[in-house]
Amino acid sequence: MNETVSYKYAFFSTLLISGALVLGSRSAPPQEKPRTPADGHDIHVLAPHKMDGKVMGPYHHYCKPVSSDVLECLIYESTEPNALLKQVEYFVAKNVSRSNISLETWNKFYHDHAVEIATGRVQVLDRSPEEAKKIAETAAQTDGIIFHLWLPDDGKAPNGTVGHPQSVGHKEMTAKEYSAK
Repeated sequence: MNETVSYKYAFFSTLLISGALVLGSRSAPPQEKPRTPADGHDIHVLAPHKMDGKVMGPYHHYCKPVSSDVLECLIYESTEPNALLKQVEYFVAKNVSRSNISLETWNKFYHDHAVEIATGRVQVLDRSPEEAKKIAETAAQTDGIIFHLWLPDDGKAPNGTVGHPQSVGHKEMTAKEYSAK
């Protein structure tokens, strides 16, 4: 009788442990990852910039629309997964930038994307030719402002200075051109 009790005890213990292992090894249903502001930068643009008279790049811009008036781009020197974020650029609808920024400020920090695109130096990558054309047409309706965050450019650490590169084809506007908005 003692052997029967031991056998039943061993059997039920094994059954309970096996059941616990099976239930414990089940993973919870996959949870959808919460979206963050970093998500969606999937418009890939390649373009050079000019700073202090020197042409730099071309830079890889990873962009996304954040509103109907603003597109933001995270800018890197390469497509390597561990590339440093060097610059940020905002594409601002011309009717917004030009009604809120003085001509002096615009000429110093902003550039017209229509002028930049017309130089042929801007490429929309990873999209069909039709999609790339539509993206370029939309971008041409905006002004850009670039913030260069990693200075000196070849430094081991940024020094806190923020530069403002321009598009290679930047042209300052006259008051008459600017007021035509």
